Amino acid sequence: MTSAPAPSTATPADLWEAPVGEAALAATVEVPGSKSLTNRLLVLAALADGPGVLRGALRSRDSDLMAAALRSLGVEVTQGETPSTLHVVPGTLRGDVDVDCGLAGTVMRFLPPVAALADGPVRFDGDAGARVRPMGPVLDALRGLGVGVDDGGRGLLPFTVTGHQGVRGGTVDVDASGSSQFVSGMLLAAARFDQGLTLRHTGPTLPSLPHIAMTVETLREVGVEVDDSRPGIWQVSPGPIAARDVHVEPDLSNAAPFLGAALVVGGSVSIPGWPTVTTQPGAMLPELLTAMGGTATLADGVMTVTGTGEIHGIDVDLHAAGELAPNVAALAALADSPSRLRGIAHLRGHETDRLAALATEITRLGGRCEQTSDGLVITPRPLHGATFRTYHDHRMATTAAMIGLRVPGVQVEDVDTTAKTLPGFTGMWDRMLAGGPA
Repeated sequence: MTSAPAPSTATPADLWEAPVGEAALAATVEVPGSKSLTNRLLVLAALADGPGVLRGALRSRDSDLMAAALRSLGVEVTQGETPSTLHVVPGTLRGDVDVDCGLAGTVMRFLPPVAALADGPVRFDGDAGARVRPMGPVLDALRGLGVGVDDGGRGLLPFTVTGHQGVRGGTVDVDASGSSQFVSGMLLAAARFDQGLTLRHTGPTLPSLPHIAMTVETLREVGVEVDDSRPGIWQVSPGPIAARDVHVEPDLSNAAPFLGAALVVGGSVSIPGWPTVTTQPGAMLPELLTAMGGTATLADGVMTVTGTGEIHGIDVDLHAAGELAPNVAALAALADSPSRLRGIAHLRGHETDRLAALATEITRLGGRCEQTSDGLVITPRPLHGATFRTYHDHRMATTAAMIGLRVPGVQVEDVDTTAKTLPGFTGMWDRMLAGGPA
């Protein structure tokens, strides 16, 4: 097991004191568009057979990095009548450019197969934290298809993909045990490969299957033929990618801290625009929050979660929705009985080692949070205020905010890291507590 990063160098000016929830909630929170869908749809729009439009797209650091990367490759991405409306005009993909991945796994893993279609070298790099996130499976898959990749044998950023205006395609084996993004990244560009692609997963586990289902669904919606009838094997036929005018669903995973707040404080929080059918892993939230003591109702597209302030421990496999684990861990630390979160070993390769980070920070507040081979065991104890480190991880910041609703003096380091997927988080949090629309 790995350990959390080195001690913090934050000063008091870098800290945000999480507000305590003083009264039962009665709030409606407008959650912006899904990052996962926005960045998949941007890639497909860039490879499409004509101009397209994304409406309700997320505008955050991750999605803006994706748009900027596509622009550098020769795709026109412009803002429409609102910031969340993006117009995309495909162009000839060009090389001899640099791509800044920031900390965005979707940029570093979705765009190398796109770069393989360019007319020269595309150099990828990102934040210091991104340079330790595994990239080997995608880069090895591209090499197996005859694409030039130079990563110094490290399987990490920085690396260069040298495109020759086409990829022959064919069959590749990929160990996606570390991230479902290794599969999604290859599938998204596969229809533009000469022979399409047959991808076979070879690893012992496959996390976040809903994210792969999301990729397959978005491909089918733009007319790409995908055969996923065999477990762990995906076959994408070569062919055009249809341009679309499409609306992006709200990010259900980003609804987790707000809906979870209803359990911590009591009262109700509502999220409008909740889809009745979706491939987003955040769709598990109502079931999870109900098991932990809340009630969830969906009426006329509005999801409402109501709590009493009582939170029950849970034993749950989050293999399919690991992105919910940090916020579930916050609830577990405040519960009336122990919790076990299983199936989330892959979280060690996210923005930080999330298992080590959660164990370290919950323990720092006086709790008991222990790592297992594939998750966490959290035993509630009385908590106290302290500095809660985020390690440049947006979900660590929202986890701290949830705990701070009940524990005075939780000071959150670098809360603005939430801009990765949820710009303006602290203002939304304050408005939720005030009972107004957030």
